[in-house]
Amino acid sequence: MKVLRNKKLKVGHAGTLDPLATGLMIIATGKATKRLEELQSEEKEYFATIRFGATTPSYDLETEINQIFPFDHLSEEMLCNIFNEMIGESFQLPPVFSAKFIDGKRAYKSARSGEMPEMKPNRIFIKSIMLMEYNLPVIKIKVECSKGTYIRSLAHDIGIKANSGAHLTGLIRTRSGSYLLDNAISVKDFENLILSLA
Repeated sequence: MKVLRNKKLKVGHAGTLDPLATGLMIIATGKATKRLEELQSEEKEYFATIRFGATTPSYDLETEINQIFPFDHLSEEMLCNIFNEMIGESFQLPPVFSAKFIDGKRAYKSARSGEMPEMKPNRIFIKSIMLMEYNLPVIKIKVECSKGTYIRSLAHDIGIKANSGAHLTGLIRTRSGSYLLDNAISVKDFENLILSLA
């Protein structure tokens, strides 16, 4: 949660997106900024594209491929069974390339300078994982999950469970609580709205 203030208008957001992700971001202004913590804690929905057969240090396309793995043994049935195993509460290790604070420093800054910060697991809850497209080595899934879930880590963990390797190649947040991407306005329209209120 971050709140910016000036003499006329207070603006804040209920959580950011990964650098390569797109989709819904909750912005609040004025008195509504008091609800940001509540809004940030609500369930999220994502559409994710995952590529099997390779991993990256960041678990997505932010870094180069570092290992190659087989994926010919995968099947739709196998992946759906893995998804079912991942439903419910668990502990998830965030990516080293994340905005988590480790010893007062953003983890991704340490990782980019060649350090390997020790990440602590988050308690998360996966409500559902649905296979939307299957075209190996690429699949698309829909995920409903709790606050604090890293879809990049989810992709990485799916690769491990599938005796392969995987990384995220696309991510769209489509819902946060009751707020839907389909009902959202563009960044440009929001900027114009803020300028009209300032």
